Amino acid sequence: MPHVPCFMFYDEMAKLILGITGEIASGKGTIAKHTAAEYGANTRRFSTILRDLLDRVYVQQTRENIANISTALRKTFGEDLLAKAMYHDTQNDQHEIVVVDGVRRLADITFLLELPHFKLIYVEADMQIRYERIIKRGENTDDLSKTFEEFKRDHELETELQIKDLKNYANYIINNDGVYADLYKQVDEIIKENMQ
Repeated sequence: MPHVPCFMFYDEMAKLILGITGEIASGKGTIAKHTAAEYGANTRRFSTILRDLLDRVYVQQTRENIANISTALRKTFGEDLLAKAMYHDTQNDQHEIVVVDGVRRLADITFLLELPHFKLIYVEADMQIRYERIIKRGENTDDLSKTFEEFKRDHELETELQIKDLKNYANYIINNDGVYADLYKQVDEIIKENMQ
């Protein structure tokens, strides 16, 4: 029988938990890196669990493979499987600020929403800008050779379909069409507001 998270102990140490969501290459990872560098935050990613599993079974870390393993796990063990893992990981984390990078569906944050210090940030950016970013960073094995048409098709993967809806649940919406300084300023204001 799966262990259901208990919400009784979250006040032992109040911490700011920032959930970061947005479409592919919108700047989620950049926000996480900035928050870690400037505020000593710890970063947790839903995709880390999936990437670890793919590595363990010697399967390439393509966006499609990550989407497939995510779908298979949730179909087999329940939609909230990764949400439970992330809830426990953030609760056990001793950092004052924890960034949860890569929220893709409401089910991902089912349990985190119960916490008083959880804030969801939606990052948006123009599709052409995001495409140029994904080619430059080459995070997945298939990114460097990806065409713009393939990039658009990536948005139709099951793991990407619910992201836009999360904008309706966000505490903050950040625009990342500009330079790093513009993005960092928006993030800094959110942290300042919530750490007073």
